[in-house]
Amino acid sequence: MTDQNQTTVVGALPNDGSEAGPIAPVLVTRLTWALFLACLGALGARLLGWWEPTGAAFGPFAVDGLTLLLWVVVTFFAGIVDSYSLRYLAGTRGMVRFFGRTLAFTLAVMTLAAADHAVAFVAAWLVMGLVMADLIGHVPGWPQAQSAARLARRYFLGSSALVGAALTVLWWETGATTVSGAVAAPGSLPTTTVFAVAGALVLAAMIQSALLPFHGWLLSSMTAPTPASALMHAGFVNAGGILLLRFAPVVTAEPAVMLAIVVVGAASALGGKLLKSVQPDVKRRLGCSTVGQMGFMIMQAGLGFFGAAIAHLILHGFYKAYKFLASGSRVEHVGPDAGREGDSLGPVGLAVSLVSALAGGAVFVALTGKGAGLDSGLLLTLIVVVTTLHAARTALARTALPMSARLGAIPLVFLPAIAVYGAVYRTVERVLHDLPVVAAPAELTLAHGLVTAAFLVTYVAVETGAYRHSRRLYVALLNAAQPPAATVLTSTEEYNEY
Repeated sequence: MTDQNQTTVVGALPNDGSEAGPIAPVLVTRLTWALFLACLGALGARLLGWWEPTGAAFGPFAVDGLTLLLWVVVTFFAGIVDSYSLRYLAGTRGMVRFFGRTLAFTLAVMTLAAADHAVAFVAAWLVMGLVMADLIGHVPGWPQAQSAARLARRYFLGSSALVGAALTVLWWETGATTVSGAVAAPGSLPTTTVFAVAGALVLAAMIQSALLPFHGWLLSSMTAPTPASALMHAGFVNAGGILLLRFAPVVTAEPAVMLAIVVVGAASALGGKLLKSVQPDVKRRLGCSTVGQMGFMIMQAGLGFFGAAIAHLILHGFYKAYKFLASGSRVEHVGPDAGREGDSLGPVGLAVSLVSALAGGAVFVALTGKGAGLDSGLLLTLIVVVTTLHAARTALARTALPMSARLGAIPLVFLPAIAVYGAVYRTVERVLHDLPVVAAPAELTLAHGLVTAAFLVTYVAVETGAYRHSRRLYVALLNAAQPPAATVLTSTEEYNEY
């Protein structure tokens, strides 16, 4: 870009031993870690029985188990992102602004977690979305980043309007101005009101968690700095599951609503996996993976196991934060056929994967008790089996170890991992015991059977690669994965100022 004038946004790092940047980012990072330690101490006191904040009200706010758990999670992820960003953004002109936004996002999520008054809840939901949109468009003078920010802002304003409408209807019907009061007696609400409120809440959750067909804002958000992407995928998209848990008494009042949540979750779980298969770059593949994982999380909520959904979003947050912050190391200069010789597992590898998955499901049932009866817990266990099977097959195909070593390591690695998941699930349920609804397993119906059959058939088609034989599907996936043209960078010259 030698023939254009452009303001330099990156400067040289000092090498004379002086401070590498302004003091504000360091102070924000230390404050965030101090908040994490304080929240962790409060959560530990609750788990040890030293403090029981059930229903503790502070004006428009109330502290319960979910509040403490979310405070710990969001401050931890924000602390990791801030610590990483001290070096990642060193020398950039917008460094102070970035740290101001991450602190504002952290405080907005903490406010949302504690908000009980309807106005405070909607305001925190709105601010959280607007701050994240600003992070997406963080780079000044970059048209694609600003377009992506505007697109995300429209989505988040829409989800905020849906949440506001749901709370307004609840206030009109119940006279309660608090979230806890509005959801206290869903049985007294007319059926049409329940469907309207639940529908608005589910749509808002789908938008915030980037479920199909609302995934466009997430795939357009790759203009955000990598630390902002980590915070987005580890924390922001989880808001959909949190919203459904807060309003669980309403969404569980009608079995049809819960079945619809299972359907939209299953569609995104499979759709995200399919979209990932046609992505050429690391960050967008991770974005599609998030769409799929949020689908699994919403499925668990639709089955009535909100504790499982919260455990899923916490563990997924750890995984996705690491993946984004380490995304640079995943860029390899290899040919398109390199490293694929291990893809064929053979009958022995397939048998080991299947046995490990079934054993993982048995371990999950033994540790949690879910899936031992003829209810939706069986489908929750099926999700555990399916995810374990996929992880085992992926590890067998991609790990650069002799096949004999891989076969022996699969049960030794994945069975303890399932045990850890079960322990996290039980701990989360213990923390959330003061919420109105944490588990509401549904009776299995023919509709559940049809959804499960369709899910399994599609999943097998994806895992075996049968879907690759359809050119029409390939084109459809490419089109569905394309973000709006205004957010796509078509030439590196558009941002390379050197």
